[in-house]
Amino acid sequence: MKRIFGILAISLFIYACGGDDTTVSTDDTDTVTPVTFDRSAMLTNWADNIIIPGYQDFVAKVNTLEAQVASFTDTPSDLTAVRAAWLDAYTTWQRVSMFEVGPAETVNLRLNVNIYPANVATVEDNITAGSYNLDLSSNRAAKGFPAIDYLLYGLGEDDAAILAIYNGTNGDAYKQYLLDIIADMKTLSTTVLNEWEGDYRDTFIANDGASATASTDRFVNDYIFYFEKHLRAGKMGIPGGVFSGSVEPNNIEALYAGGVSKDLFIVGLNATQDFFNGKAYNSSAQGESLASYLDELNAIKDGADLSEIINSQFDVSRTVVSALGNFEQELAINPPTNFLNAYDEVQRLVPLLKVDMVSAMSISIDFADADGD
Repeated sequence: MKRIFGILAISLFIYACGGDDTTVSTDDTDTVTPVTFDRSAMLTNWADNIIIPGYQDFVAKVNTLEAQVASFTDTPSDLTAVRAAWLDAYTTWQRVSMFEVGPAETVNLRLNVNIYPANVATVEDNITAGSYNLDLSSNRAAKGFPAIDYLLYGLGEDDAAILAIYNGTNGDAYKQYLLDIIADMKTLSTTVLNEWEGDYRDTFIANDGASATASTDRFVNDYIFYFEKHLRAGKMGIPGGVFSGSVEPNNIEALYAGGVSKDLFIVGLNATQDFFNGKAYNSSAQGESLASYLDELNAIKDGADLSEIINSQFDVSRTVVSALGNFEQELAINPPTNFLNAYDEVQRLVPLLKVDMVSAMSISIDFADADGD
């Protein structure tokens, strides 16, 4: 009969030998039974089948966006194509945003491409000045996808008003800023991809031990941090007023485009579940994963496999969020009961990942928690 690990007061021994991690289980007579899981195989699946293909796709979408921005700024007559390219790249970003480890962590990729909503005052000040350094941390909220959101959707009340600005007396400054933002995104994302395709891939896989600095422990922490702070809190909790006590509709993602923030959330939710299951990027193939790790550990909660419980909660979360109207509509309701109920279902995943999963794997959480689980 399966028994959960790390939650009960049982001895846990971990050996790092050839990339394998060995833990112990107990049966009804407390006989110690070794369980072996190959972390190296899981890290290889993550790197080769999920992370690198994801970044390759993202960089390709950024390149397409760059081409469309160049075409638009050359002849600002139609916003359709450049907006479509922005949304395509932004959607792809939701699938790689969780990979903030190694190269992405070094360049602070997430902070540089997706602090939302954009700081409009800083954007306008930069454009007016005509001189700015996008490498400065003070400009992080004035670039990336949110700034492009503002520049493509928020400059005027309708398309005609927006196009009039690009074709007006100060239009060249707006065009140049748009070009500079996408160039910055291309440089950062290409740098990250090149590092993964270079030496970092082998370094990541080779660091297959069981310690706070090993790849699995660090990545699991970053994965949970992304889910809790950026997906759950950033996309739903903060706009819903969960932490402030008042609804903040102006803090939704893709504020100016309107109607797409829920879609972006669901893509992010799907991506986190696919990663949990080791599902290859743009493929149905599956490899070693957090789910298979839990299965190898025979992790049980309330008489059921922990991996199945987690997947079930992912499915419930997707169902309730999908049933909502767009986030703008839901947050306009006072109080936004359905939105907050959906948030609660997403929240239920946090302790499953942050307490049950990491306890079974004997992984310590390395980031501070200020809002509770």
